[in-house]
Amino acid sequence: MDKIEDVSSKDSGPKSKDYDENSSRQITLFDIKIDNGLKDDDGNEIPRPFTKSQMRKWLRKVKWENKKADKRAFEKAKAKARRKEAQEENISLGPSRKALKRMKLERPKRSTSLVIDLSFDHLMIEKDRFKVIKQILRCYSVNRRSENPVQFHLTSLGERTKSEMSRHNGYENWDINYHEASYLEVFPKENIVYLTSESDNVIEKIEENTAYIIGGLVDHNKYKGLCLKIAEEQGIRHAQLPLDKYINMKTRKVLTIDHVFEIMLRVCEGMPWQNVLLNVLPMRKGAYICDNRRSSNSSKDNSNSGEDE
Repeated sequence: MDKIEDVSSKDSGPKSKDYDENSSRQITLFDIKIDNGLKDDDGNEIPRPFTKSQMRKWLRKVKWENKKADKRAFEKAKAKARRKEAQEENISLGPSRKALKRMKLERPKRSTSLVIDLSFDHLMIEKDRFKVIKQILRCYSVNRRSENPVQFHLTSLGERTKSEMSRHNGYENWDINYHEASYLEVFPKENIVYLTSESDNVIEKIEENTAYIIGGLVDHNKYKGLCLKIAEEQGIRHAQLPLDKYINMKTRKVLTIDHVFEIMLRVCEGMPWQNVLLNVLPMRKGAYICDNRRSSNSSKDNSNSGEDE
């Protein structure tokens, strides 16, 4: 019986450590019950036989699709055991999924919109596109649990991103507004602010009825200044977060997509900028209260888009 080597261990999607350790390292052709083929970046079916590179990509895809149901069942059982253990020890795990759904219907949302611009797919390798999806999941999670959530939008949603998002069951039903169109077609031009570290404008107050755009790009500083260039060419407002005003950092001021999202969300909730920055930024950033006597020459080294993580 032919065996298919497991080539998906590096980047086949979200992982559960226990699940991976208990699952077999190889699958056979007879294990493949789901085969949706392979599509190119424009969503067109790629004819067979595949090239060697396409075959590796297909193997990762079919292994994920065929193990997705088992993995989901494993994670459900694990979550159930965790809830039972917490109940026995009288530990709160926060609101349940049902409670979150009920909160979604009951809580009014702010008129402020946080938008992730997904028009950069062609500039990233597959590994970095997965990182963008992972950060989107974090943004969804923090907004879902917020007492005062914002309007969450994804724009320029292409076939490639849809395919990668489809790894997560029911993503279409998440409390996210999906748009294939650009943010310019979704919001009035005068209500748009692109967040970019290269901007000379600094946000002091988050405005109502305004869409703040976060570049959905993990670029390892390869495309520095791209978001500012786009904003200037489109004639829309742009601004950077007030990092230098409130904190100093021991590392470069490079923020991930989800960090920028959560900072904006918490300020919308009413928290002071300084408290938010100190609470949201990870310890490895070494953020501490800004000493106004020290000059900061790193304002151009900030980033309001993705970072390798």
